[in-house]
Amino acid sequence: MNWQQLLSLKRYGDSQPRLRAQQDELRLGFEVDYDRVIFSQHFRSLQDKTQVIPLSQTGFVHTRLTHSLEVSVVGRSLGRMAGQRILEKHPDLQAAGYKQQDFGAIVAAAALAHDIGNPPFGHSGEKAIGRYFKTGLGAEIISTLSRKQQQDLLSYEGNANGYRLLNLDSPGTSGGLRLSYATLGAFIKYPKESLPYRPTKHVSQKKYGIFQADLDHFNDVAKELGLVNKGAIHETHYRHPLTYLVEAADDICYTIIDFEDGINLGWISEDHALEQLIKLVRDTIRTEVYTQLSTTSERLSYLRSLAINNLITDCISIFMEHEEAILAGNFPHALTDKSKYKAQIEDILSITVDKVYNNEEVVQKEIAGYKILQDILNAVIRASINDFEQMTSSYDQLILKSCKGLRLSGNDKYERILDVCGYVASLTDSKSIALFEVINGKI
Repeated sequence: MNWQQLLSLKRYGDSQPRLRAQQDELRLGFEVDYDRVIFSQHFRSLQDKTQVIPLSQTGFVHTRLTHSLEVSVVGRSLGRMAGQRILEKHPDLQAAGYKQQDFGAIVAAAALAHDIGNPPFGHSGEKAIGRYFKTGLGAEIISTLSRKQQQDLLSYEGNANGYRLLNLDSPGTSGGLRLSYATLGAFIKYPKESLPYRPTKHVSQKKYGIFQADLDHFNDVAKELGLVNKGAIHETHYRHPLTYLVEAADDICYTIIDFEDGINLGWISEDHALEQLIKLVRDTIRTEVYTQLSTTSERLSYLRSLAINNLITDCISIFMEHEEAILAGNFPHALTDKSKYKAQIEDILSITVDKVYNNEEVVQKEIAGYKILQDILNAVIRASINDFEQMTSSYDQLILKSCKGLRLSGNDKYERILDVCGYVASLTDSKSIALFEVINGKI
């Protein structure tokens, strides 16, 4: 892979190349990507989607929207810092007009969108959709699909749904948001299909990131960016190098921020929490400043800032140390997995899992979310397939009318099912509850 190709400004439908040197510096193409994501309907819905604590009534905890905004800020810093060093190492990029803020804008936009395809109720929402197709009506409906199409649904992926949402045609907007291919490449965390399933130790192969319905679009992006691995045995596509920075931004934020939410909720004791954070910042903390802070909020804010800065700096060092291996597709690790702070990160995550992710309130609400999405899927899938087969009942018609925003593809059963899953995934936590109550007659 080479940087000039990886930094392509091409957008879906372009017939002429977009050259960096010809870009308007006041309205840079990569910065337009950020604007298009933040004003999109699917991004705005993240304000009412679970990050960790479902249906929280306190303003202290993060939603998917606040998490995504924070990840984009960290991503921008990572991108700019990496960009500065990449430009020093590759002067041909400077000659072509590229600047360090280009790298920051690409990573920030991809990071902003990284959770845009995730269903309500956190990861339990993803599992609920996939589980639905393993038994009963769901299994029966997908039985006539190809193996790859079936697997897309059985192991439903928010990452793949995110790629689909970013590029999905809608009335008047062919090609969806039409983000630059560089940003789309950085967004694709797992550049592979759901099948064949050949697990490797490479971080880009942990899951899949592309539905069969979007394969042609992805292949066009991969070809433009040079992500095609022609000599591959298992990994047919390389991961875009800037994806490592998007992933690092996410890893840094959920390590620190989910931990902070647990503290603010009183689920993690302040003394124990501050002790763990101090281990991350002992080389940069200014004791004379820290001792003057009188509240938990002030101490957390100070330590959070130092911790995030330390992790950013460390990740950039790792990225640049392994840049050649990353460009060759031969770096199988997440950047934080090679961090000198890995032990401290693991300690914090272990506490967060025990005290936050496994908290009784979180678990109970995830159980409720699982049931809610299963019931919604059962009603809407049944109605949409009956409509596809021209066998709708009056009840089916009412269900479809109640699903505002549900688009139904014409003659393809697989895409019809993807449409329903995408609709359910796009629901906010609150809208899911409201629709569940209607379906179950609780009005």
